[in-house]
Amino acid sequence: MKADRIFFVLLLSSFFFTVVTAQPVQAQKDPGPRGGPPAAGGALPSLSDSDKTFFSQALMRFQQVNSVSGTIAGEEARGLGPSFNSNGCATCHIEPAIGGTSPGPMSRIKPAPNPEIAIATLDGATNVVPTFITADGPAREARFISYPDGSPDGGVHDLFTVAGRTDAPGCTLAQPNFAQALAAGNVSFRIPTPLFGLGLVESTPDTSLRANLAATAAQRARLGIGGSFNASANDGTLNRFGWKSQNKSLLVFSGEAYNVEQGVSNENFSNERVDVEGCVFNGTPEDFTNVTTPDGGTTGDASSMSSDVVNFAAFMMLAAPPEPAIPAGVSPKSVHEGEGLFNRVGCALCHSPTLTTGSSKFTGMSNMVYHPFSDFALHHMGPGLADGITQGLAGPDQFRTAPLWGVGQRLFFMHDGRASDLLQAIQDHASWTGGTRTRPAGRISQSQYPHSEADGVIRRFNGLSPWQQQAILNFLRSL
Repeated sequence: MKADRIFFVLLLSSFFFTVVTAQPVQAQKDPGPRGGPPAAGGALPSLSDSDKTFFSQALMRFQQVNSVSGTIAGEEARGLGPSFNSNGCATCHIEPAIGGTSPGPMSRIKPAPNPEIAIATLDGATNVVPTFITADGPAREARFISYPDGSPDGGVHDLFTVAGRTDAPGCTLAQPNFAQALAAGNVSFRIPTPLFGLGLVESTPDTSLRANLAATAAQRARLGIGGSFNASANDGTLNRFGWKSQNKSLLVFSGEAYNVEQGVSNENFSNERVDVEGCVFNGTPEDFTNVTTPDGGTTGDASSMSSDVVNFAAFMMLAAPPEPAIPAGVSPKSVHEGEGLFNRVGCALCHSPTLTTGSSKFTGMSNMVYHPFSDFALHHMGPGLADGITQGLAGPDQFRTAPLWGVGQRLFFMHDGRASDLLQAIQDHASWTGGTRTRPAGRISQSQYPHSEADGVIRRFNGLSPWQQQAILNFLRSL
């Protein structure tokens, strides 16, 4: 009888341990987006006066709105379409300030519906808003996982076309059949990434990123965490921008986004993505280096003589990183304890708190210590987050560690914006819960991508007491 009692106690203990380590423990709650003024959006304070002037002018260019011809009042930039997701960079990169990420129902921008809804029918366009674009949801782009013949696709299929617009007479280009793709589980979504502080990231040498990853190799291995880098197929140097680190530089990032998101051909991507007869109204590239200033002169400042793409890159290159702050109603002690717990459970093994730039031509950016909370490496995230898409060396379930600086003022999380609550976003990192709400049906299976590298860390998080979990949430909202 005594032996049976001991066996029962051991069995109960084993069951309790399994529940604690494999199931979420109820925390208090995500404090929500931090109030107060936007903690980002300006230039790096260390810049020279001329660099700050360039930043200010580039910021204005970043806010321009495109039309097809550039002749519509308020939409004077030229080159929209034939297919597009938005008509301006700042329509989607807006929260908590210009250069951020998607607005939403708690946005500082009032009113704050999803900007893509109004853009769908602007200037007479006849687009239907896809079901996955909602007023209270994030701005999204849609990628198709496969072509109809089953071969890999992975490319962006723009939401809208210029058909019906007053400045696109005769164009009848149809939207993609999103209803059919959704029914087939053939769509993966992406939301805009924040752009603040990216000049510091670009100025960080490859050797520093590799050394940072190598420094925690033993600790990561004990938790089942790997890590690798996406790299340029041309010169082998490390990529670091985009959800899968698919872009090498801010200039490439700008050129691709201008061509893909707005349909504007440029000196980086010089051809129209959709060159359907009757829907192409401008010569290419539509965005180019200016030979003369707006008033006809042949010399001018760097911004006025440069293309839009160069200005967009300069805005990102010279923007200051987000500034941390203690959220209202949260004790500094809790934030401090949360930072320690963030490190202790292993979050910091991927979300590296500190990196250092190399030599930079911009004032004050050389050898600068900054705090992105990212290793900019790729990690396998398992079946829940896998999107079935390969980009460069990033496989179907691999994503770049998302930088957490500025997370205190963000409204949506994960690559597809599936979460608006930090606790849910944390749990979505794990194999057993990750992303089951929005996983493409029939395309991604548990057997293809058996586990997430974050499983061990999430088990540790779930083993914390509720107040410890709350401290981590408070710390994250302070970033």
